[in-house]
Amino acid sequence: MRWTVHSVRDLYQDQWVHVQSADVELPDGRHLDHRLIKTAAPGAGLVIVHDQRVLLLWRHRFITDTWGWEIPQGSIRPDEDPADAAAREAEEETGWRAHRPIRPLLYSQPSPGLMTSQHHIFRADGATQVGPPKDAFESDKIEWIPLADIRGLIDKRDIVAGTTLAALLYILAASSQPAD
Repeated sequence: MRWTVHSVRDLYQDQWVHVQSADVELPDGRHLDHRLIKTAAPGAGLVIVHDQRVLLLWRHRFITDTWGWEIPQGSIRPDEDPADAAAREAEEETGWRAHRPIRPLLYSQPSPGLMTSQHHIFRADGATQVGPPKDAFESDKIEWIPLADIRGLIDKRDIVAGTTLAALLYILAASSQPAD
């Protein structure tokens, strides 16, 4: 069932986020004062797989005050190709340059009931270390984690970020499928 938006008003806006309030009518006639969060730019991430291992960053997220493993990801610049943004972000955050080709893996809207955030996630098979990360503030450590360990890390809540979860579970599901 489609909800009807009667009006939208701005609550706050800066370079990163635009928060709005919408008068939304539900199919049964009730109205909600619903919040919308519009993000400034879509994101791109890259899963780099090599020898049954994946390159991950160990990060602290101050908003939730939690630590966890994540794929490298960040914003797509204006007029930047999403695959190029994913490769750029991975290199800046890890110091590893992904081998080409970089192939689409999945597209995600992490929280479509609240925000417009879009994530374009790609896969590369292999990478070459080109130096230290340019964005060393992004993580405490960067490691090649065996794919066989991913399920246990999820169970221990060492992987909780939604886009990383979706991407790694997709990789695991694809690796368990018989070859065509």
